[in-house]
Amino acid sequence: MAHGSIIGYDINAKMCQISYYNEQTQEPETVDTGIEKENNQIPLVMNYYKETWTYGRQARRMSTVRDSICVEGIWECALGNRKIEVDGQEYEGVQLLADFVKYTLNGFEEIESITFTVPEKNEDIRVLLKGIGQKLGVAKENIYVQDYKESFCHYMFNQPKELWQYEAALFYCDEDVIRAYMLRELKNSSQKSRESFVTVDKVADARMEELEAVYPVLHVEKAKAADEHFKRFIQSVFNKKMISSVFLTGDGFENNWYPNSLKVLCNGRRAFLGNNLYSKGACYSSMRYADPYDDGPIYLDGTKMTEQICLRMRIAGQEGWYPIVAWGTHWYEADGQWEVILEDTSDIEIHIESLDGEDLKVETVSLEGLPERTDYSLRLQIEVMFLDERTCRLRFKDVGFGEFYPASDFFVEKELHLGGINGQFNSLS
Repeated sequence: MAHGSIIGYDINAKMCQISYYNEQTQEPETVDTGIEKENNQIPLVMNYYKETWTYGRQARRMSTVRDSICVEGIWECALGNRKIEVDGQEYEGVQLLADFVKYTLNGFEEIESITFTVPEKNEDIRVLLKGIGQKLGVAKENIYVQDYKESFCHYMFNQPKELWQYEAALFYCDEDVIRAYMLRELKNSSQKSRESFVTVDKVADARMEELEAVYPVLHVEKAKAADEHFKRFIQSVFNKKMISSVFLTGDGFENNWYPNSLKVLCNGRRAFLGNNLYSKGACYSSMRYADPYDDGPIYLDGTKMTEQICLRMRIAGQEGWYPIVAWGTHWYEADGQWEVILEDTSDIEIHIESLDGEDLKVETVSLEGLPERTDYSLRLQIEVMFLDERTCRLRFKDVGFGEFYPASDFFVEKELHLGGINGQFNSLS
């Protein structure tokens, strides 16, 4: 069996790519498909022949065999919850996608955690990939889904700080479009947080009809025009910005048609070309999620919470205010359950800290009716459940303390009304 148990899985409508945590190097490593020109990408295609399924490049090869059936459009069918007819039999698109993912991960004996990364994320994609992760036998809480921007961010967190000391630029190019993204640090007006927060903005995009000449054969004169077009595009993106590094991704950068643009890109900064940035970034995410006390930068976007909910607890012998819901979390992934030990007290104080500069909000939960306990023998189960992005329900239940204090029927709920994500993120920009 190959590889490790911590996975970053890049998937889109055309292909997938897999990176895993190499315990020897302590860094992500991309699964080698043996075909350099395809950048270790596995085509998202399957083939059916004589009751046998193949996938990826083997499926492509099998498509030339008489009576074989090539199945494409699996990603779209899975998202649309549609069926695909193969040899007179209907197959669920979701199941075919799950089978494809399973086949590509056959080399991994046991997967502890996996982060899927996709070009753009929505709730349907999240639910789909979470479900597929569970079909692989991965615990639900160890399956994560994020978009390419967040993967870029996590990739950069693990590069030398000088590469993102100021802003870092990411250019994506295919036969249709070229896009520019910027990673930057957010202003934090809150005095309550010492953490640093970053985001990734899409700052420009353009249709690049001129680049059609680059596929599949390089046309010299039209390539020169495309190079000039791209150079002007870069200059407009870089205008009055301090850029530490530049990353180029996408099939459109495979042919060296942009020598003059490259001079602009590399003027006073480092430039990198490669197509495994997203899968490695996803793998870094899986590694980071395994460490709840990681003190690296926190990624924010318009879908992330800019509030956190804290309780005073004792963890590993240290008393302090600990988040049970941390900022930078998606509200729909913030549900959880903990057991905490409290000192002798008549109520629980809850702190709601916001990054938008507002004052600390304090809520209390009365423990009236709870049997008296000596110091640090009060053990409560706390359950966090979000009803929507603005409403968090906390449940407190007495679970006793070993043989000394049996559990009582004490139970209390508290609803917290938060500011939500709208408007808060922009205030940090």
